[in-house]
Amino acid sequence: MARRSSRGPAAPSEFPSTHAVGGSWRPLSPEGTNRIADSAFDILARIGLSDAPPEVVTLVLDRGGRRTGNRLLFPRSLVEETLAGTPGSVTLYGQTPVHDLIVGGNETHPGTGGAAPNVTDIQTGEIRPSTLSDLGDAARLADALPHVRFFSRSLVAGDIPDPLALDLNTAFASLSGTSKHVMVQASDPSHVPLIARMCHLIAGSEAAFRARPFLSLNINHVVPPLRFHAESAMVLMEAARHGIPAHANVFGQLGASSPVTLAGSVAQTLAEALAGIVLTQLAVPGAPVIAGPRPMITDLRTGGFSGGSGEQALATAMAVQVLRHWSLPCSVIAGATDSKVPDNQSGYEKALTVLTAMQAGAHLVTQAAGMQAGLMAVDFAAMVADNDMLGTLLRANMPPVVDDTTLAFDAIAEVVRDEGHYLGRPETYARMRSDFLYPEIADRASIADWQAAGSTDMATRARHRAMAILKDHHPGHVSPQLRKTLMREFPDLRA
Repeated sequence: MARRSSRGPAAPSEFPSTHAVGGSWRPLSPEGTNRIADSAFDILARIGLSDAPPEVVTLVLDRGGRRTGNRLLFPRSLVEETLAGTPGSVTLYGQTPVHDLIVGGNETHPGTGGAAPNVTDIQTGEIRPSTLSDLGDAARLADALPHVRFFSRSLVAGDIPDPLALDLNTAFASLSGTSKHVMVQASDPSHVPLIARMCHLIAGSEAAFRARPFLSLNINHVVPPLRFHAESAMVLMEAARHGIPAHANVFGQLGASSPVTLAGSVAQTLAEALAGIVLTQLAVPGAPVIAGPRPMITDLRTGGFSGGSGEQALATAMAVQVLRHWSLPCSVIAGATDSKVPDNQSGYEKALTVLTAMQAGAHLVTQAAGMQAGLMAVDFAAMVADNDMLGTLLRANMPPVVDDTTLAFDAIAEVVRDEGHYLGRPETYARMRSDFLYPEIADRASIADWQAAGSTDMATRARHRAMAILKDHHPGHVSPQLRKTLMREFPDLRA
């Protein structure tokens, strides 16, 4: 006789939960996991990285590192000691607490990202260079989409050529466009204190921001293969010193800037990400940092990026599995379709890579909403359609509750002896909302109702919804007075 669960009864709630739990898919065997992990350590210890800035060299040498020519070597003991002191989870705060995200454990949070140079014009449908106004629209749209958990800068403001003005305006447009956690970039270490100052003003003080950092920095500190990007490496350490959580991201393109084999590409990319983890911890022990390996697949026929491939899903999952073996918070890219429009290809490529990233246990999934054309363009209609997809995937990765209530033995016994269906039962009505997530854009109407409504496809409905959101949704979490204060302190900001 089967034992009944000792858990309490599952009472209906107002809304279905979308707290997805990952880690169920492990493509690597324990031996494979250990071999890739060991290879990453060996790459750092025996091959090392070139072009390290002087401060990085000094920090690493003072902790037992070695230098051979232009290459800086990281002994395994140094890396393992550093990892032992690295936080196993990082909280990415929103400007409002409802948007706080714990990065670590088993939960997955999808959001935007990509820094695309182009946008699909919501009015004309043409792909054109993106502007600061488009970036602000992307942030406002993300703010209104419930399954997009954070806003990582998805567009580049191509109408701002000055690097400092670009970094400050990007932060300002993102922070004023959404109260969700914001991720931006800093192109130079001297920009980090200014971005921090902006955050201090918004938070009310430096102490308030350090207690609840609602902005983090995406930092590509390495140029594969195994070469530091000097300015970005310094940005990584400056972020740690200013209490700004850092994402130590690495883009290794398989067959181009990383080995053509999945195992080799993942091992190199993990080694490069670990180098960033080490730098943050040497600069500020215990600083919040998130590993961001991006082993990206190349279509070897053309040399182009192939973000929606099965190989991409597998490489991402392999990297995540090793990072979870090390108990490190991690971020990955998924949803980077090669399709230029939100069509069938876009849907299956995004669903494949985002779902497998979730099931592998990635803590953050960036580029999961709105990215098209191999990360080269953002489509606002796709953002809305992808929000539906993300809700479905999150819901599908919820662990089911099995207890006396959900097994419904008494209800089954009553129904089969009485009316023969469950439609009129009180628990059916009570759980209509609490147990089911209904899509906003996907079509579930009858053929006749769909035809009467205009026979629209999902992309058309999503475009109309995006236009409505951008027309009506104007977040007010940054007050007019605070906006004026920021504009006075940073004269290059655009309203």
